[in-house]
Order: sequence, then C-alpha cells, then structure tokens
Amino acid sequence: MRQHAEVAMSYPEQLPPGQLADTVLTEGGRLAELVSAMLLLARADEGALAGVVHAVDLDDLVLAEAARLRASGQLVVESSGVSAARLRGDPGLLSQVVRNLADNAARHAAGTVRFELHDEGTRVVLAVEDDGAGIEPDERERVFERFVRLDEARARESGGSGLGLAIVRGIVSGHGGTVRVTSGELSGARFEVILPVRDLPAVDRADAT
Repeated sequence: MRQHAEVAMSYPEQLPPGQLADTVLTEGGRLAELVSAMLLLARADEGALAGVVHAVDLDDLVLAEAARLRASGQLVVESSGVSAARLRGDPGLLSQVVRNLADNAARHAAGTVRFELHDEGTRVVLAVEDDGAGIEPDERERVFERFVRLDEARARESGGSGLGLAIVRGIVSGHGGTVRVTSGELSGARFEVILPVRDLPAVDRADAT
C-alpha cells in the first residue's frame, strides 16, 4: 500500500486511474481480516471465546458453504453426506469454523471438495476433504500452529495468512471439541471436527419441532 501511494505521489501518470484505490481497498481488507483473526486467537488464549450460546443447525451452515463453493464454478462440491445435526454453540464462531475449513479445502483441491456431517448422538462429526496433494503425517499437527503455511508460494498467491486452521482449533476447543487431519478417500487432506452435543434448553427443543 505504501509503495503504491509513493508511486502515485511521485509519478501520478504511471498508475492507471483507480489502481491506487483498488490496491488500498484490497490490501486494507486483508489487513482487517488479519487483525480480526489475531484478536480472535487472543480471545481464545484467554478462554474468552464463549459468546451467546444458541441451538445451531450445523447442517445449515455446512450446506451454505457448499453452495458458496459450488457457485464459484471452479470445483465439484459433494454434500450428499451432510445430514441434520443440531448442537449448542456460538453460531457466528461455528460458521467461521466451517468457512475456514471450506476455504482451506478449496485452496488445495485439484477439483473436488467433499463435506460430510453426522449426528452420532452424544457428538457431531463434521468432515471436509479435498482431492489435493494431502498433508504428510509429520506435518499434520503443525498445520494448526499460527502462521504455518506448508505451501508458501500458493499461500502468498491466495492471500492465506496461516491463521485459518489455528482459528478452527481455537474455536473448536472453546466448544469442548477436537479437530484433526487425516488422509481422505479423495487422496487429499481430510479435516474432522468432533463437537459434543449438550442438552438443548426446552425453548430450543420447541424451536426444532
């Protein structure tokens, strides 16, 4: 941003009309996302992620993300394995978990992303996998560390900050769950989130009927 501003001031005729504004808007948006991510992780460190807890239809969040990726027209998106699943949690934070996993899968997929969601009674299992190169076993814990990008060149091109998966783990842990990465049937990486299902309040049960 500073470089473009300096060029615009010194050599205004060298920049096409609107390019400086476009650069500032794009890079400013990336900075805002980075600051928001770091603030969220700071809250996670302090154990302060607990927001307003509601009954959340996780399948609605998953299907919305599947539809978003599908609308890009660049990927085959499979969601037939998504079944109804309701749990208690912060809907905004859980939505970010699904968004981050979806974006990560789309970034590394060769052409296909698959979503699965199952209610197993006492827990809900969400899986997002892609048909990319996958992650070596000795790197699978490392991907959840902050600012880790296994593919530096691809991460720079896509604007990845290396915080998305750290945020996923922080939010999931704050909800009493776990997340891990394995190899999937599509031969790429498969991220599995396991969240506990706690008793819903009577008002939430009424909303579900």
